[in-house]
Amino acid sequence: MTLHVQEWGSGDRVAVLIHGLGNSSDSWWRVGPALAEHGYRVVAVDFPGHGRSAPLAAYDTEVLAAAVVASVPREPALAIGHSLGGLVLAHAVSELRPEIAVYEDPAFVVSPDPAVAEHFRRQKGWGIADLEREHPRWEDTSLRHKLAALAAWDATTVDHFGSFAPAPVDTAVVPSVIVLADPSRLVPPPFADTLSDRGFAVDVVPGSGHVIHLDDHDGFLAALTRHGVIGAVRARP
Repeated sequence: MTLHVQEWGSGDRVAVLIHGLGNSSDSWWRVGPALAEHGYRVVAVDFPGHGRSAPLAAYDTEVLAAAVVASVPREPALAIGHSLGGLVLAHAVSELRPEIAVYEDPAFVVSPDPAVAEHFRRQKGWGIADLEREHPRWEDTSLRHKLAALAAWDATTVDHFGSFAPAPVDTAVVPSVIVLADPSRLVPPPFADTLSDRGFAVDVVPGSGHVIHLDDHDGFLAALTRHGVIGAVRARP
């Protein structure tokens, strides 16, 4: 399956961006142009059943990872996966082979608990007031993109959480950075320490929620800077 992608920039280094559950490539509306300013050609995918990509009859990590690999250039300079995108990147990284992989508050394990699925399913009916309450730090553009993403999202994705295999993170296959929310519910400190021992560089953006690049865009870019993904950046006034 070939996914819909959108691109920013025309640099000779490719960056692949992979969004999270119930979102779309539009969630990278600030990160994409920022990376383009640092010389990347940025390729952001829409997962199956998300954004402008067609839905599937069934979802699992293998099919999502294969769809991403089939839709973007191999051996990019950079690959970033947020949340579910981090899980999928972990499954795709051996074949995709980026020079560096960045896992943004990754969902390395997806709970099969029906209550978790129902929590996400309810978001399908959210309006702008719900999003403002859940994400008080987001800009209006981020809220509008998320509302459109929820409308386009195939919520049957959550019916297949039991088929989402945990991330193969016994070792860092390529140089890898994990950028975490503060606190992270998905990668709590003991797990973060274990990943650090396995060769993953672990960073935390203080005070950030789960969608770090929308909660604190400058903080997210600063984390990328600390690990050599981009050059020094100035905070927005």
